[in-house]
Amino acid sequence: MGKENCTAVTEFILLGFSDVPELRVFLFLMFLVIYGVTVLGNLGMVGLIQVSPRPQTPMYFFLSHLSFVDFCYSTIIVPKMLASIINKDKAISFLGCVVQFYLFCICVVTEVILLAVMAYDRFVAICNPLLYNVTISRSVCVELVSYCYLCGTVCSLIHLCLALKTPFYRSNVINHFFCDLPPLLSLSCSDVTLNQLALYIVTIVNELVTSVIILTSYLFILITILRMRSAEGRSKAFSTCASHLTAIVVFHGTILSIYCRPNSGNKSIATDKVATVFYTVVIPMLNPLIYSLRNKEVKEALRKVVNFKIFP
Repeated sequence: MGKENCTAVTEFILLGFSDVPELRVFLFLMFLVIYGVTVLGNLGMVGLIQVSPRPQTPMYFFLSHLSFVDFCYSTIIVPKMLASIINKDKAISFLGCVVQFYLFCICVVTEVILLAVMAYDRFVAICNPLLYNVTISRSVCVELVSYCYLCGTVCSLIHLCLALKTPFYRSNVINHFFCDLPPLLSLSCSDVTLNQLALYIVTIVNELVTSVIILTSYLFILITILRMRSAEGRSKAFSTCASHLTAIVVFHGTILSIYCRPNSGNKSIATDKVATVFYTVVIPMLNPLIYSLRNKEVKEALRKVVNFKIFP
């Protein structure tokens, strides 16, 4: 692409779902409902864990941060997406695009590492219950969560600094519903080999390290469960592990499919949109159900809070 076609842009146009205009109202209402449930579920979970005296174990401490991160990265994307669906103006400023990607990247990397931390927490709780309070102390919980946020910030800064070195683009039209890195790189006039290499390395390292932690933790959990004598205990543990692993596989699978393969044209972009909608919009709504609302302790805490509000 010649330099004469390259310009410095001040804003981008997010096409979003403009290829299906007949579904505009349906998509707007569907995503609005999903976002409402996401906000209610995740902020409700954070508030419930904070005010309830019972769920104060490390698992619920991590759950509260998972819910907070889910709320954050859903809020970073969905309101702008809803506005783009219903309005003709689909523009986003260059600064707004950069900030959206930066905050989104922080949240996604933080969640990837947080899921691994939660798997380790379950490993200690099930396989070494007598040492649980010592191994996963309050200070350790704070350190682990701080590490998750720190890694997210560092990884996001790497991508941001590299992206800002490519200010010239052959077009300002992004065929996506938010400012993700691969669509931006596909429009750049500069050599983005270093950007793509950094994207692959950061994604693969995070996925590899966290996947090893998750798989190793659940392998030992499975061995411990199989040694349980109580059939009811085994059934409950298997059910919990299946729910966790389902969410983890879907979340990690979509990330790998988007960020760890080369772009293959419009078909790839359409597929990426569907996959991205799933892990940016749907999964944040499902996580409170998968990780929390199926838990008897959480439901009991919720029941007590509701009863207290109604009958103080």
